[in-house]
Amino acid sequence: MTETVLLVGGGGREHAIARAVARAEDGELYACASNRNPGIDAIASGYETIDETDGDAIVEYAESVGATLAAVGPESALNAGVADALDDAGIYAFGPREAEARIETDKAFQREFMAEHSIPGCPTFATFESGEEAADYIREYDGDLAIKPRGLTGGKGVRVIGDQITEAEGIEFVLGSEYESFVLEERLIGEEFTIQAFVADGEYRVSPAVQDHKRAFEGDEGPNTGGMGSYSDSTPQLPFMTEADYDDAVEVIDAVVEAMPDYKGILYGQFMLTTEGPKVVEFNARFGDPEAMNTLPVLATDFVDLLVAGREGESLPELEFEPKATVCKYAVPEGYPTDPKAGAKVAINAESAGDAQLFYASVDAREDGIYTTTSRSFAVVGVADSIAEAEAVVEDAFDRTGTDGLRVRHDIGTAKLVQTRIDHMRELRE
Repeated sequence: MTETVLLVGGGGREHAIARAVARAEDGELYACASNRNPGIDAIASGYETIDETDGDAIVEYAESVGATLAAVGPESALNAGVADALDDAGIYAFGPREAEARIETDKAFQREFMAEHSIPGCPTFATFESGEEAADYIREYDGDLAIKPRGLTGGKGVRVIGDQITEAEGIEFVLGSEYESFVLEERLIGEEFTIQAFVADGEYRVSPAVQDHKRAFEGDEGPNTGGMGSYSDSTPQLPFMTEADYDDAVEVIDAVVEAMPDYKGILYGQFMLTTEGPKVVEFNARFGDPEAMNTLPVLATDFVDLLVAGREGESLPELEFEPKATVCKYAVPEGYPTDPKAGAKVAINAESAGDAQLFYASVDAREDGIYTTTSRSFAVVGVADSIAEAEAVVEDAFDRTGTDGLRVRHDIGTAKLVQTRIDHMRELRE
């Protein structure tokens, strides 16, 4: 039986999901998003422009194309209850319902949930309903803090005292911020990594670890972004991790799934590897962007089979991944993220990318070509036997076409930067 899969969302993450559906033996793809992603449009049987948070319109479109499954990409849609609306209409949505999605969308709930259920890896934290209360806590706290607005911020809302900002700047942020409620946590020191788990019916299957690079500029400088790129290794763990580190992080995911048996979709655990083992930076209720572009291109298991197993209440198939390393680098408009300049023509395409894979994110497709907007434009992914070889594939693609009007963090996945991660963990553990 051919499954008709509706994909909700139009970013780089969703382009990766679309390709995974297109590779499936029995999957037909339809898509809807507020933007028209040309990469998704090229492989979908139909594509409707719909706001990702408009559950009624999404259900109407799903029913019109006879969707039997749905994959909900962005957190905004999950927060708006789009998975609930699809489920209630009899269309199995691979994505948590609004109540379970709070593990991402409400950072206070996330930490309180971890504390209540004794989920390992929870840092010390405190929650505040006003900037004034948060400011007082910062003044009195002995040490550095991570400042997190309670709700969704697109990966750009966190401020870390002692790393990105001073204590005075932290106080200024909470007092003058557009956000009203905050979670303040102990600053975690180590190396960050992510493990994404496929979850349904109380079961889960995990994917290789990925390291994202949030900072805008090379050398981990500048403001946080939605993610400038990421890499994974040919093994489940990353070069600065041990197998035991990876297993300890999976135990955290195991505890979450046990405590939240109705959860379905992707559970994304972002961890800080510290001298005390993995600590939880945050959970997301969907694939990471860019981490989906590291994970899905090497997923050998049929993606649609995973969704069907979840819908039918069957045991999830064991995940098989090609033993390959991946490197993903985003191209963003000049000035991103503080003062992005839109309107640069994108020269790269699937053919000119050579051996690399191209994933569109936020671009403007016109009759005469594809142009940048003010958000991340596209990602280029290399897949090879080693991180170094995968990084070379990406750089070759950029060399072929140039990056006029764009900026890339070329240091992601380089031997030099990876070695700094290894050295950092070795120093911390000594």
